[in-house]
Order: sequence, then C-alpha cells, then structure tokens
Amino acid sequence: MQRNKGALYLGSVEKELKRDIDYAVRMRRLSRIVVLLLAFSFVVFVVMAGMAIFKMGIQSFVSAIKSINLFYYSLALLVVFIAYVARFPKWSIYMKKLGINIGLKKDFMIYLSMYSMEMTPGRWGRAIVSYTINRLTNVKFARTFPAVVADIFTDFLGFVILLIGSALFMREYVIPSLVISAILILPFVFLYVRKPFEFVKRKFSKSKRFKRFIEVGELYFKSNKMLDRSAYLSSLGYTVPSMFLNGMSLYFVILAFGIPLPPGFISTVIFIYTTSVVLGMISGIPGALGVTDAAMLAALVGFLGGAGISFGIASLITIFFRIATLWFVELFSFAALSYTFKYWKQ
Repeated sequence: MQRNKGALYLGSVEKELKRDIDYAVRMRRLSRIVVLLLAFSFVVFVVMAGMAIFKMGIQSFVSAIKSINLFYYSLALLVVFIAYVARFPKWSIYMKKLGINIGLKKDFMIYLSMYSMEMTPGRWGRAIVSYTINRLTNVKFARTFPAVVADIFTDFLGFVILLIGSALFMREYVIPSLVISAILILPFVFLYVRKPFEFVKRKFSKSKRFKRFIEVGELYFKSNKMLDRSAYLSSLGYTVPSMFLNGMSLYFVILAFGIPLPPGFISTVIFIYTTSVVLGMISGIPGALGVTDAAMLAALVGFLGGAGISFGIASLITIFFRIATLWFVELFSFAALSYTFKYWKQ
C-alpha cells in the first residue's frame, strides 16, 4: 500500500516536471519570437531613418532628434502606460466572473505581464497569464483562458469603435474600415461559437491525439459561459478610452517634434492612428511591423503635410511613436513578467 502511494506520488511529480519542461520550451520559443520581432522593428526604424536622412540631410536629421521636447515625449509615454493601466478593471471583471480571487496586487502584476508577449502572432502569447494563475492557484489553464480571449476581443472591439468613429467624423475610408473590421472579427467566431468545436469533437472523438484538445475545449466553453454580456459591455467602457489614449500618444509625439498642432487636429491624429494600425492588422504580420509604420508615415504626410510635417519629420514621428507603443510596452510588461516568475514556484 505504501509502495503504491509512493509510486503515485512519483508519477505525479514526474508528470508536473514534464509539464514544466514542456512549458519552458514553449516559453523560450515565444521569447525568441518576441526578440526577433523587436529586432525586425529596429531594422524597420533604421530603414525609415535612412529614408529621412536621404530626404532632409544628416545635419537636419540629427538636429531634429536633438531638439525633441522631452516633456511632450514623456507625456506620450505616460498616456501609453495609463492606457494599459486603464484596462485593468475589465480584467478584474473577468476574474471575478470566473470566480478567481488572487488579490489586487498579484492580479495587477499578472495582468501587466501579459503584454510582454504582445508581439506574438495573434497576441496569443497573452495566454502566459493563464499559466501564471495555474501555478499560483492550481486553477486549470482552460478555465482562465476565456479571460485572455475576452481581453483580446474587447481590445479589438474598442479599437474598432474608435476606428469607425474617426472615419465617420473625417468622412474618409468609412466602407473600407467597416469591411476590414468585419474580416478581422471572423477568427473570434471559432472561439465564441461552439458549433465548429462540436464538429471537430464528433469527427475526432475516437482519436487519442485529439482527446486532450476536446477536454480543454469542453472546459473552455463551459468557463466561457460565465463571462456574460454585461462583462463585455462594461469592458468597452474601459477599452474605448484606453484606445483613445494610445492615439493621444501620437499627438504628443507630434508636439515633441515642434509641430504646433492645435487641439482641433486631435480627431485627424486619431484617424491617422486607427487607420494605420488597422492596415497593419489586416496584413497579419505580428506587431504589424513595417505595414503600420509605412501607413502612418504616408498618412502623416498626406493629412498633416500642410501643418508642417515633412517626410523626414514624419519618419521620426513614426519611429518615436512606435518606440513608445511597442518597445516601451514590452519594457514595463517584461518587468511585470519577471516579478510574476516568483508565483511559478508557489
């Protein structure tokens, strides 16, 4: 009897160790993806800087960087950080709906850590928080994953509302904005409509390879029901203002480069921000690298050229804006992830 208990214990330890090793391997792969994408974004910046130098000359390029107003650029970084913090209450709503209570401080740090994998394909690297919660509370991964999906989905919905609203206000690209938004929302159908999962379940119910997938899928959809309509509607109250703040960071970057853009141009700046990002989304490239940068560069010159934004200055504005919304986010989110590593040992 004692021997059987010992064998069961060793078996459970071996199983947990294997799970940790498997997850560590996946984490290394995700980390490599993020590092490679950050490196690629640096290459994009170098190319844009090269084009700016070609257009404005090396001396003007250096002078423009030296003259950047650090006060306004600091405001740009601040509103980006506030934009992410402002979305934390909706994450708390999901956790409460799922019946998970881990304390405000732990919940906040875990929430911030999800953006360390923001540049992974489809942003699914955010699921790292489900693993952290699992290690902290033993709550199964599939039970908390609906919160990750809801967070991505409501971020997207909030962005779409801002996109279409700015397009209507500017009376530009309204139909393309609606069409692109409809296309981008399609992948979420498979995560919210049970029929595709039921089809896979019937088709492969006898397959041992799909056994784990089916088990996780059942738990996921069961847990997903706990996030009712009210959770999604209240989430938008946090997401839309947050996306607006991201757009405001572009406005502050423009001011940082000495362009005296009156507040009346904020709607134009928001339009430039949303249309540039959505074009990057439709490309399917992780982090929308290259596509969003090129679209923003063209839009800045096209819509604000009359306000004094030349091609060279537009290149610098795009570079520094992307540093604020990509590199800076990765920085504070990775710091939060490093802090949450201690929860993995509990």
